[in-house]
Amino acid sequence: MFKLKCNKTLILLLISICIIALTSCSNQSSAKHPQVQFEMENGDNMVFELYPEYAPETVSNFISLTEDGFYNGLTFHRIMKGFMIQGGDPDGNGMGGSGKTIKGEFSTNGFTKNRLSHTKGVISMARNGADMDSASSQFFIMHGDNTVLDGSYAAFGKLVSGEETLDKIADTPVTASDLDPDEMSKPTETVKIKSVIVLNK
Repeated sequence: MFKLKCNKTLILLLISICIIALTSCSNQSSAKHPQVQFEMENGDNMVFELYPEYAPETVSNFISLTEDGFYNGLTFHRIMKGFMIQGGDPDGNGMGGSGKTIKGEFSTNGFTKNRLSHTKGVISMARNGADMDSASSQFFIMHGDNTVLDGSYAAFGKLVSGEETLDKIADTPVTASDLDPDEMSKPTETVKIKSVIVLNK
């Protein structure tokens, strides 16, 4: 009888240890992935999980700009439903940046660790034409799958909450772009980001 009770106690102890170990592993895993929250001017939200294991400098740059309040009050200035929405430009016309550029963390630029694919909800860095190391503050969020961008742009995170907000932004009416009259992407109404904050890092 005593032996049976000891065995039961031992089993319960082992189960408790396993649960604690699994919880610890889960917490460590989530701690590796910072999260940021976009709050739009209308109160809608989007939360993104960022992946430094794929694009460490890109994630670090985005978090630094976020903590500095850089994105607060900026707009989504380029919207292409089914493709992507683009923001992060202090000039609001696709030509501005933070004054600092970072290395393009993607395979055609010699960076092979980034295996994040450009599927719906993925956030990636915009850059200036053929200059692969020109990413600064502008980013785009995929509104559809477009894997042809893989290896040419630094994807660095994915939407984990607020897909309805992304869809709503993508539904914004647009007109011809000032930079490219053949591209229908300029919002006819202001789509303002109230704030971007780091939830954890």
